[in-house]
Amino acid sequence: MQDVVGKNALSSHFVERLVELLNEVKASEKIKVLILSGTKEIFCSGADLDTLIRLCKKEILPVDIVLSKMLLDIQIPVIAAMEGHAIGGGLALGLCADVAVLAEESRYGCSFMNMGFSPGMGITKLMEHYMSPAIAQEMQYTGNFYLGKSFIGKTNFNYILPKAEVLEKANVLAEAMAEKPRKALSVLKRYQSMARRKMFEETYSIETMMHELTFNEEEILKSIQENYVKY
Repeated sequence: MQDVVGKNALSSHFVERLVELLNEVKASEKIKVLILSGTKEIFCSGADLDTLIRLCKKEILPVDIVLSKMLLDIQIPVIAAMEGHAIGGGLALGLCADVAVLAEESRYGCSFMNMGFSPGMGITKLMEHYMSPAIAQEMQYTGNFYLGKSFIGKTNFNYILPKAEVLEKANVLAEAMAEKPRKALSVLKRYQSMARRKMFEETYSIETMMHELTFNEEEILKSIQENYVKY
C-alpha cells in the first residue's frame, strides 16, 4: 500500500484499488503467500475523513467496507508487515493476517471511540487473536495509541522488531511458506482461519448494528470533524 500523499487512508479510491488487487490474488493459482505492507511510516491510517462523514450522513453503509472479510477469506497465508503506524481500520487490516510483524517504534491504536462511534471492520474480536480480551478492550475504550515495543511480552504478535527489520522478517517467513505445496497451504489456511471467519461474520453484524446507533447522532459528525487524526 503506497498512497504516500493520502497517508494510506482507506479512501473510496484506495479501497476500490485494493479490492481489485486482492481479487487478482484470489484468482491466481500460482501465488502461495501474500505480504501486506505499507510505507515505512504508515501501514494504514484507517478510513479517511470523507468516508467517515459519508458514513455519518448515511450516504454509505458500514457493510460496504469489505476489506477485512476479503483478507480473511483469501485461500493462502497472509503476512502483515506493519513497519509503519496502523490506526483504526488500518489496524483491523493487519489483524486479519495469519502472521503479524510489528515495529517497536511505530504506533498502533483502535481510534474509533476518539471520534465518538463504536469500532468496526470486525476489530472488536479480531484484536483477541493477537492479544488478551482485557488489552483489546482497553485499547477500544481508551482509543490510545501504543508503541509496538509496549506489546512485547504482553501479546501474541508473531514478531515485534526494530522497524528496519520488519519487512525483511516478513520476506523470510514468506519464503519458508512458499517452499510448501500450494494445495497444502490452502487446505491448512482454510482450516486455521475457520474460527476467525465464523467469528467475523457474527461480529460484523453486531458492529453494523452498533454503527447504526452511534452514527445516528448529529454531535457525532461534529466529533469526527474535530477529532479526526491523519498521520
